[in-house]
Amino acid sequence: MLKVLKFGGTSVGSLERIENVAKRVAKIKEAGDDVVVVVSAMSGETNKLIEYANHFSQNPKKEEMDMLLSSGERVTSALLSIALNEMGYPAVAMSGRRAGIVTDDAHTKARIEEIDPSNMQKELNEGKIVVVAGFQGVDKEGNVTTLGRGGSDLSAVAIAGALKADLCEIYTDVDGIYTTDPRIEPKAKKLDKISYDEMLELASLGAKVLQNRSVELAKKLNVNLVTRSSFSEDEGTLITKEENIMEKPLVSGIALDKNQARISLMGVKDRPGIASEIFNALANANVNVDMIIQNKAHSGKTNIDFTVPKTDLNDAKAVVDTFVDNGDIEDDSYNEAICKVSVVGVGMKSHSGVAAKAFSALANENININMISTSEIKISMVVDEKYGELAVRALHEAYELDK
Repeated sequence: MLKVLKFGGTSVGSLERIENVAKRVAKIKEAGDDVVVVVSAMSGETNKLIEYANHFSQNPKKEEMDMLLSSGERVTSALLSIALNEMGYPAVAMSGRRAGIVTDDAHTKARIEEIDPSNMQKELNEGKIVVVAGFQGVDKEGNVTTLGRGGSDLSAVAIAGALKADLCEIYTDVDGIYTTDPRIEPKAKKLDKISYDEMLELASLGAKVLQNRSVELAKKLNVNLVTRSSFSEDEGTLITKEENIMEKPLVSGIALDKNQARISLMGVKDRPGIASEIFNALANANVNVDMIIQNKAHSGKTNIDFTVPKTDLNDAKAVVDTFVDNGDIEDDSYNEAICKVSVVGVGMKSHSGVAAKAFSALANENININMISTSEIKISMVVDEKYGELAVRALHEAYELDK
């Protein structure tokens, strides 16, 4: 069996922890599996390198930043390889370049275009453990690139796809995917299995365990993904195809996203194409619009409400101001004291009454719903921020997720 294991920054945060990872990897190798390990930089290392760069420049060239930041992962891969060799397990450290990872040239947020796994395969055939520096590759010209947030997860999934690995295990400081955040609802249960689509919804709705891009890539490459803890031996959560899950639960999880703001546009001129103009301008400013509600006022004009991440709010205001200034919008208002709570489950496709149960659960707690959006496998509701955690607990209980 070929396994790709990825260890994040906290898992390799000290020399002692790297040693623990080496013991864990050795144990898996002892069990007869072939192993590729993908590592992040030691926790805190990337921030330290950014500080060093900012000492000289507040706006360094992205190409130079890639050269600098990619070194953190190379340090970890070399240290882990040294530790394994010293323990008597032949290992070889590889940079993204040597591992054959080719990306586009979008420095600091490159996308993987292809992987030539021949170097890795050659070392595996010789019985070695391959330790790859995650988060990096090279473009067609041979320049070092980095993959942006969650880049080491992406490296691991892409390598698993290229080598046709049986399993890709992502080791973090949490031991799997839970029905909701255990810090909000202590009765939250760890899931054994979840489908790619459910995980994508939960990740995009505020569940922080895995980045969207790595789940999307796992789905595309049909890689069985497991997320588990590097600090315990507990089984993790398998993220796989929907057809690999026999008992499809009605609801798999509840997510809470506090990074939300609501924008209300009042008295929008009622003429064809105005909504298109507004939302195109927002898209051009890289503002990520989520929910949209439009209704016609009695005056014949239109009111439009929509949500954006709080981090995009200033950019959104700048766009809206241009439409207010030229008279297309009479008035605007902004509310940051909101959050989005979402119910996710593939079982919704074949069951009725799921939304009604959610609305009843919130009504019983006197929580007012401001906006609603639905898809085939999710219901998202915007509520006042102060009720967000109460809403999560009420929904968790309503769907009996603690059972």
